[in-house]
Amino acid sequence: MALHLRLKDQPPGERPRERLAQRGPDALTAAELLAVLLRTGHRSANAVELGHELLRRFGSLHELAKATVEELQQIKGIGRDKAVTIAAAFALARRLVEELVEETGPLNSPKAVADLMREQARLCTVETFWVALLNTRHRLLKLEKISQGTLDTILIHPREVFRPAIAAKAAALILIHNHPSGDPTPSEADLRVTRDLVRAGQILRIEVLDHVILGRATSARPQDYVSLRELGALHP
Repeated sequence: MALHLRLKDQPPGERPRERLAQRGPDALTAAELLAVLLRTGHRSANAVELGHELLRRFGSLHELAKATVEELQQIKGIGRDKAVTIAAAFALARRLVEELVEETGPLNSPKAVADLMREQARLCTVETFWVALLNTRHRLLKLEKISQGTLDTILIHPREVFRPAIAAKAAALILIHNHPSGDPTPSEADLRVTRDLVRAGQILRIEVLDHVILGRATSARPQDYVSLRELGALHP
């Protein structure tokens, strides 16, 4: 197992905080970025090791972001203050995404939808269904969470989808939901619900532009989303 150099043994220019200041945050690994949060003074010499331990215990940043303050404190070396600091950092990241939702340009591609929703979907442990309500120029009017289900099932009725669309006077909408398993491949139920909602939209003259399913990228599947429009499955 690789041994990580203690902060106090590193040259000043190679310590995470100094490297971040000199080279920017992209020059640091995830464990080193965690070390910046965890190091509250010169005595926190094992901050990088603690960052590696957090990633090892939770498995990924994805899982670490979902940890509660109480769960974080189960790690040796993580007290209440450090746990709160980590939770606050991930909360700020989520709020940044919420601000970007308000400033987003036209949602004219599945990638744009995935970029918009990735952070929110990442923290959902059950299937969750959203609708992006759009104006005539396909700019976002409102993002509405419609329903939550179980690990692999969600129930959606057209009235739940189109009620907020009518209230917002939306010209079009995009259906979005996540697969907690990480595999965004649509199920038969996904295809059936999509066809029902496309038909309802035609009656109400509110176009369903796409249904984007979010999962997680892997080395074998670098794209973490699927577009039913691109699959040719967006038909009544």
